[in-house]
Amino acid sequence: MPEDFVAAVLLVDRDPEVGREIRTFLGDRHYAVEWVDDGEKAFNRLDSRLFDVLVAELNMERVDGMRLMSVARERNPDICVIFIADHPNIELATEAMRQGAYDSQMKPVNLGKLEAVIQRGLEHQRLVLEQHELRRRIDEQYGLGNLIGNSRQMVKLYNAVRKAAPHNAPVLIQGESGTGKDLIALALHYNSPRRDEPFVKVQCGGVPDSRLDVELFGCVAGAVPGMATARQGRIEAADKGALFIDDIDELAPAQQNGLMEVIARHRVQRIGATRTTPVDVRIMGSTTGPLAPATFREDLYNVLRSTTIEAPPLRDRREDIPLLVHYFLREASRAGGVPVTGITRNGLDLLMRYDWPGNVRELRNIVEGMAVLARGLRPLDVGDIPPHIRRDAESVASEMRIPVGTSMRDVERTVIEETLRACGYHKPACAATLGIGLRTLYRKLKEYEIP
Repeated sequence: MPEDFVAAVLLVDRDPEVGREIRTFLGDRHYAVEWVDDGEKAFNRLDSRLFDVLVAELNMERVDGMRLMSVARERNPDICVIFIADHPNIELATEAMRQGAYDSQMKPVNLGKLEAVIQRGLEHQRLVLEQHELRRRIDEQYGLGNLIGNSRQMVKLYNAVRKAAPHNAPVLIQGESGTGKDLIALALHYNSPRRDEPFVKVQCGGVPDSRLDVELFGCVAGAVPGMATARQGRIEAADKGALFIDDIDELAPAQQNGLMEVIARHRVQRIGATRTTPVDVRIMGSTTGPLAPATFREDLYNVLRSTTIEAPPLRDRREDIPLLVHYFLREASRAGGVPVTGITRNGLDLLMRYDWPGNVRELRNIVEGMAVLARGLRPLDVGDIPPHIRRDAESVASEMRIPVGTSMRDVERTVIEETLRACGYHKPACAATLGIGLRTLYRKLKEYEIP
């Protein structure tokens, strides 16, 4: 963290004297402290800015401290959470630490100890930030732009990649076309112990079996018509590294048998060869839908699906669209040498309402095309968006069908969910659109268990 870094602390305590005491103590030590006296005000503050530290009463009226921690960690996954608890709540404090709180302090608070804990938490954040920066540089180097996002779906994806990357077990990546399955495979490889070894890709969809046989397994001289010399297959080329098989469900039965030999016995046999060659390859495969066990070798099917990673479609993580759009605009500016001055709020809102059947790939192509046509003379706006997207997005925004007989409770829940989605999960905008207060919206979200 930079030398002039000032940690932002959100303090939540009902007792004005305790609040003043802690705020004054931390303020004198150059922390930027905001104090509120109840949990709902804390929710509002968490929505308004990013905090590095949360110091809160564990047992509050109306809003549970654990719920507050959950919301705070959604905004900043690395936030240092410290609870203040009464002695009767010591078991709850222990449970809070098991669920991710950095520490708990019993009343009366020892201010020196509190600051020491905050310092340890900030040091932990500094180390995490350095790791994130390292990962960002790796992602940038290997073109992992399609993995940009901070939605729940993307956080889940990042966690799955981090868990699966260190191991050698085969991985199956499932997702619609354009969701970046090949980039997920790259992320797995470059976060694994094999990162300095080859990453080899082979495409199965639409490739004739005879050609795919040679691509995968290689051949000896003269074994295949038109190939007078021996040829190394992609499996051998990936030795010590990883092989990514796109559309792995297109493999023919004989090819599945050869792949199972690679996974189970670490050996590959070239076409026309009488002997096998030892190989050490991590296998990754992708499909646009679940593998069909009826057409896939059973043991290979079971091995592949044991570690499955889902690539979420863009329509299920619309809140990531602004991040992606700005990233693609920067990339377009850098590649084409054309200055891009950004995009208007109305333009972003419309892009967030479109369903993106081609997912991130389609979004990238559209944004790059818009940037080229605008030539950097002004911010991109609704008029720069292709007509078919404007038409479909406006249709989505204006329609919401509720079946006859739906209860008022379900109607209200549906209206809130759809408005929240249309607003890009920006809660203040959602509350304003619905004509209700932000506190009321939070109460409804909790009542209907809307994440």
